[in-house]
Amino acid sequence: MFAAVATTAALFLCHTLWIPAKAQLAQFLLESAWRRTLAGQVQARPWPWADTHPVAELEVPALGVRRLVLAGASGRNLAFGPTALTPIDGNDLVISGHRDTHFGFLQWLTGGEVLRLRTRAGMREYRVAWREVVDSRQRQLVLDASRERLTLITCFPFDAPFGGGPLRLVVTAPQHFNGGAWVPPRNG
Repeated sequence: MFAAVATTAALFLCHTLWIPAKAQLAQFLLESAWRRTLAGQVQARPWPWADTHPVAELEVPALGVRRLVLAGASGRNLAFGPTALTPIDGNDLVISGHRDTHFGFLQWLTGGEVLRLRTRAGMREYRVAWREVVDSRQRQLVLDASRERLTLITCFPFDAPFGGGPLRLVVTAPQHFNGGAWVPPRNG
């Protein structure tokens, strides 16, 4: 009986430790894929069987936050990082992420804060204009290709015991021009 309990406890412990270890390894592999992307490789997969690849790097300097943005908005990809819901080279960009992991920092974003989005083509800078909580059952996201903005979306509230509710925090940041639309990419 003791052996069965000890074995079960050991299996639960291994499973509990495996998830964080897998998450850390994935971030290392995603960083490597992002470096290859910046060096010119198209759709640099982080591992051979991956159905995603890094398409951008999101930075919030005021909070010291940096996240890689992945292609393909799916639950599987959201486990590894925020995902682009719209083409990353368009004007009206939408990125979503989990509130309890990669997009937890959205709860501390305030109006006027700078967001930087780096892609292979260069860097865009945005300024947070507003935050609002919306009910996804009553309101749909409206895209407008003529608007140059970045929208970040995550589930709400942040302290909810379970995810998947209908409320979403929507952070909208119009593009902030600093002498031009694009800043040329830096090497490295």
